[in-house]
Amino acid sequence: MNESLPIWDIHSEITDTLAVRNRLVLAAPTGSGKSTQVPQIILDDVLCGGSKVVVLQPRRVAARSLARRVAWERSAKLGDEVGYQVRFENHTGPETKIEFITEGVLLRRLQDDPRLANVGAVLFDEFHERNLMSDLALGLVKNLQRTGRTDLKLVVMSAPIETGPIARYL
Repeated sequence: MNESLPIWDIHSEITDTLAVRNRLVLAAPTGSGKSTQVPQIILDDVLCGGSKVVVLQPRRVAARSLARRVAWERSAKLGDEVGYQVRFENHTGPETKIEFITEGVLLRRLQDDPRLANVGAVLFDEFHERNLMSDLALGLVKNLQRTGRTDLKLVVMSAPIETGPIARYL
C-alpha cells in the first residue's frame, strides 16, 4: 500500500462509514489513490473472513494495469491475491481477494451467481464513465443488497462526480 497518497487522509472515514452503512460514494481528485488504495483498505480493514473485493473498471486496459499495480504494492504475484478478469482473459485464482473486472464480467457473474457468494464488496470505479452496463450492474447490486445480501458493501468512486444524485439513489 502507498500510505503517502491523499486518500489515506480519509482512511478512517472510509472504514467508519462502511462499518455503519454498506454504501459509500467517494469523490476524490485524480491521482489520490481511489483505484489502488480503496480496494486494499476495504480488504484489510473492513471485510472479515474469506470475502473478496470486486472492482469494476470501464476499460479492460485499466483493469489489467490496476491489478498489476496493486499486486506489486502487496508484493503478490498477479493472479494470486490480486487479479483481473476481462472478456477472454482471466488472471485470477482460488486465493484472489482483490479482483479488477469489467461491467460485462460482473453482469455475467450475476447471471451465474445471483447472490455473489464470496464477494464482500463491489466497487464501481470511474463512475463518471457511466454506460448502460454499469447502470444495470449498479441497479442489480443495489437490489441484491436490498433482497438478502445486507452484508455486501457497495462503493461508487469517481473524480469528477457530483455526489448528491448518486448518494440519493443509493
